[in-house]
Amino acid sequence: MLQLPTSRRILQISNRSYIFMNRLIPDGISLFFFIIIGLIQFSTDIEKQCKKGCVMLEIGKKYNAVLKSGLSEEFGEFLYGATVVVAIVAVSFGINWCIQRLFKWIMSKRTKSKRGRWHGYLVKRKLGQHVLLLIPGMIMYMLPLLFYEKEDPMIRYLHRADIIYMIVIIIMILNSVMYCFLDFYSTTDTNKKHPLKGLVQALQVILYFIGGIIIVAVLIDKSPAVLLTGLGASAAVLMLIFKDSILGFVAGVQLSQNNMVRIGDWIQMPDGSANGTVEEITLNTVKVRNWDNTITMIPPYTLVSTAFKNWRGMQESGGRRADKCIFLDLNSLMVCTDEMIEKIRKDLPLMADNKEDNAREILTNVQLYRLYIERYLWHHPDVNQALDIIVTQKESTAYGLPIEVYFFTKEKAWAVYERKQSDIFDHIMTIAPDFGLRIYQRP
Repeated sequence: MLQLPTSRRILQISNRSYIFMNRLIPDGISLFFFIIIGLIQFSTDIEKQCKKGCVMLEIGKKYNAVLKSGLSEEFGEFLYGATVVVAIVAVSFGINWCIQRLFKWIMSKRTKSKRGRWHGYLVKRKLGQHVLLLIPGMIMYMLPLLFYEKEDPMIRYLHRADIIYMIVIIIMILNSVMYCFLDFYSTTDTNKKHPLKGLVQALQVILYFIGGIIIVAVLIDKSPAVLLTGLGASAAVLMLIFKDSILGFVAGVQLSQNNMVRIGDWIQMPDGSANGTVEEITLNTVKVRNWDNTITMIPPYTLVSTAFKNWRGMQESGGRRADKCIFLDLNSLMVCTDEMIEKIRKDLPLMADNKEDNAREILTNVQLYRLYIERYLWHHPDVNQALDIIVTQKESTAYGLPIEVYFFTKEKAWAVYERKQSDIFDHIMTIAPDFGLRIYQRP
């Protein structure tokens, strides 16, 4: 079977990979994979050329010899190294600049006709630009082979610096991926029940910690395991430094697993520091917008260790409770006469078919008043009759005889609820004189 030349075979594989990735990720990121395959072939060619004797390597040797002849050997070596480093960085980032421009052009052309579901999140977090920043790192890793012998210590130093650069870029890419997922997850209904911002921030801390350990290990040319072993002795110091993050992460897990707080819940702290809607739950804070539009930041572990009130149960139930006492003047209590009962039945339609009163020998105006309140609430369109309706008499006080009225309104929004329950109590108080009762008022 006839074998295709290497360059044509690589080109075909690259083209197929580009088409496949462009279908999978319609935002131009597949350009990166197309370039990677070309760079792999390019690096292979460089290694072959270095083994045969690269022209650039010979030119570099002659240029180095010229510098050493006109200058001191140490300064000539330094100047040659500086020239090579500048040339490598300039070439690498020059190529990256061209690729970035090509990437933006492809995205602008392609996304005008078709925008993927993740397009907005990828653009917002600049994932494509971060991925393409790996290309200068790959180029910088290969170009020193064109200027130095393979055994030259300078190659090891340049490779070490390039590895650190690549680690930083990989951290940026992983960070962008996490935030792309978080942005998408924040648009779902599940985010209100189980917010993941605190978890993502915890993963960020872990990512930066691991990245820092690897970078330090590369700098000192030691294994990361050696550094981690040494850090075991300073675990107490690390726990003190990250105390708030650790407590916040554990508390966030407890809040999520026990369904204690969700985004959008109305919570109220007993000390009055917070009374409003939860807007954000992060690793270290729970953001609450109070009803006066001030912002309160609460540590998550405070919600776990301190009692607080969550009004979610009221918001999800069939009504919002109204519970007030109306104080009657004790001097206005009396036994109703037949004429008074007849007048009440005639003036108040709700009392017209009062059959319970016929079975009673003695009726007081307070009894009829309580009965009227019950019937009024049972027939009121804004009262949820499926929930408790209680009208009861409490122990008399120096302020009169309290009549407790307990019911639930159908409306739960704060402003509407206050207006509805105020209308109901306005009527209950203004109807009291029809029963010969007076509302107590301190003289």
